[in-house]
This record gives sequence, C-alpha cells and structure tokens, in this order.
Amino acid sequence: MDFTLQHAVELDATDPLRALRECFAVPRWAGEGSAIYLCGHSLGLMPLAAREQVNQVLDDWAQMAVRGHEHGRRPWITYHDALAAPCAELLGCQADEVAIMNSLSVNLQLMLASFYRPAGRRRGVLIEAGAFPSDRYAVSTHLQWHGLEPRDTLIELEPRTGEDCVQEADIEALLERRGEEVALVLWPGVQYLTGQAFDLARIARAAHRAGALVGFDLAHSVGNMPFPLRDLEADFAVWCSYKYLNAGPGATAGCFVHRRHFSTSRPRLAGWWGHELASRFDMPHAFRAAHGAAGFQLSNQSVLAAAPLIASFDLFQRAGVPRLREKSLALGAFFAQLIDARIPEARIITPREPAARGAQLSLRIGANPQRARRVFQWLGEHGVLCDWREPDIIRVAPAPLYNGFADVFRFVERLEQAMRAT
Repeated sequence: MDFTLQHAVELDATDPLRALRECFAVPRWAGEGSAIYLCGHSLGLMPLAAREQVNQVLDDWAQMAVRGHEHGRRPWITYHDALAAPCAELLGCQADEVAIMNSLSVNLQLMLASFYRPAGRRRGVLIEAGAFPSDRYAVSTHLQWHGLEPRDTLIELEPRTGEDCVQEADIEALLERRGEEVALVLWPGVQYLTGQAFDLARIARAAHRAGALVGFDLAHSVGNMPFPLRDLEADFAVWCSYKYLNAGPGATAGCFVHRRHFSTSRPRLAGWWGHELASRFDMPHAFRAAHGAAGFQLSNQSVLAAAPLIASFDLFQRAGVPRLREKSLALGAFFAQLIDARIPEARIITPREPAARGAQLSLRIGANPQRARRVFQWLGEHGVLCDWREPDIIRVAPAPLYNGFADVFRFVERLEQAMRAT
C-alpha cells in the first residue's frame, strides 16, 4: 500500500462525495488553516445551510409571531412531524414509527416508563458493563422507581477477560441462562468507548426468545451505520442528533417505537403534544394518543433546536446511505493500515471486521496512561480535534460526509510526531 500524502490526496480526488465537505464549516487552526477535525462522534460539524434554516425560523417569529405556528414557511405545529420522514429514511423504518423530540436521555426515560414493566421473577434489565453513564443512570432510577435494588436487578455483561469488546454470543448465552429474570434488554448500536458496532438483529432475536423486550441506544449509530431498523425487531430505540447527524449542540433528539406497539394499551407518560392533532386544541380532558411514535411526545418541541436537522438531512439524501457507508469503510481501512504500518504502539481496540465498526476507531496509546494523555494534549496543540477517554484511549472518527483520506493521513502523521515528542 502507498502510505503517502499524495496517495491520500489522489483517493480524495476520486471520491464522489468530496464536494460535500464544502457544505460544512470546518474549524480553523491558527498554525495551519483548517483544523484536522475527527470528532464527529462527539459533535458533528455545522452544515453551512443550518444558518439559513435557523434564520428562517427567527424571521418568521419576528414577522408573524404566534401566527408562525400555522402560517410559517414551515409551520411550527407540524415542524417536527415533517422531519420524521427523512429521519426514517436513514433509519430504515416508517415515518410514523419516528418522533423527533426532546433529548436522548429524556426519550430514554419516556421509553423505559412504557417498556420496562417488571412482573414476578422477570424484573431485570440487561445492559453492557461499560454502558454510557446516562443509560446506566436512567435504568437504575427506573429500577428504584419500581422499588427494586439495582444491585439485584441490573444485569451487566462485561467483555471476556483480556478482551475489549463484548461478543454477541455472550449476550445470547446470558439470556439463555437467565432469560426468565430479564424484562428488558437495553443495548447500544455502537459502543461509545470502543466503537464496536453490534449485530442488533441478533440481539433482538435473543431478547425476544427469552421473553424480554429490547431497546437500542443509537446515539453513535444514526448517521453512522446503515440499518434497516424495521428488520431489527427492536421494540424501541432512542438517539441524539448532534453527533453524526450534525444538528448542533443540544439539538432535538428522536425515538422509534415499533408499529406493533401502536394499537396496544401500553402505559406512557402522556403530554399535550402527544394528543392527536385533530382535537389537541379542543383541550379535551381525556388523552387520545396521536398515531404512532408521535403519541409519546410530551410538549411542543424547540423549533430552533430542530431547524439544523433540515440542512443535515438534505446532505444525507444527496449523499445516499450506501455511498456514505462505502466511503466510511474505506476511510477506516486506510486508517487502520496506516496505524499498523507507522505506529504499531497505538493499538486499535475497535473490531477490524467491517460489519462490527462504524466511522469511529479507538486507539489505546501505549502502556503508560500519563504519556497517552500527553500525546492527546500535543495533538490538540497542533491542530487535531479528536477526544480522550480515561485512562488511555483516543477516539477518532472520520465522518464520511466531510472527512477525507488526507484528513486521516495527516492525523496519523501528527500522532506519529506526538509519540516522538512525548
């Protein structure tokens, strides 16, 4: 393989998605023009068109005030409903199974209120031992809400000794052994620390065989991994939109509810905005849920926090999920080959199999956490934006919408320099 910058530039020149980079605002670095931005797994870059979408809302507010709810260029009453269709296209499900609302943690709390229903021996919730803190906090509080002790009912599965990633076979084995205890499986699509992508259909089948419901946290998956969610048989899913969806800090999140739960009397924490639209403004005393996932909404959402999604979804539709995935896998393979060839001391803990990873690759830097942190700090001082997780992991994500092969090459080159300098 040609491990040169020239080769990376040539790969970028033949990339059919290369023009999309110009649709994003890339941070500047005082020392050398644009920064090397490989942090889309934490916060996606701003689509330049997001400013226009936000300004459109502000202009309608200024010119119409309350009339913008019904007469804005994108009426505010149905603003989030209109976003469900392009989001569902990314997820591979039906638009009525998606609701654009709240934040990820709020949506997870709402879904747990509806789908975690402990009964008899079936009281446990299965999560990964290294779950993102918000997920663990949410599950623990629901266990306590039902008068249960998390230490007795929170079932956490760790990777095998000496391994970084959980194997799907171990999830299946645990559910075969203890399935009668499990009411719900809550699992990530992509593990936030290692970047491991899971076979969600396999996990859902195992959960349902055990008699449990299953929900997925897709925070690191939506806009990163291809689905179709409709084929995964998940009961629910939740995600944020400020990572790979590039909708900005604190942007409106979303949730998925499988249509088999539409017609059931499943309990929910109801709110006015979840009432059917036809009679919502009649202010009835009795709650009548809107059709589909929209019936799980609580209150009217922030239009300003959702506006950038319009710009982002437009770029995803222009690119197409298959082409984005093809490029993402090529970027990841190029990245891994460069690391192996030039910095074998930096160990990639993300699975190498294409189906088991998204854009993110996580690097464990040597055997000295103090030195690893110095390496990360050096990178930040020299125009590289990635991120750090204790005790010694640097997470890097070449996002195919705006990153290219030259970004990957320059990162590895800087990392090599950082290793020598520290």
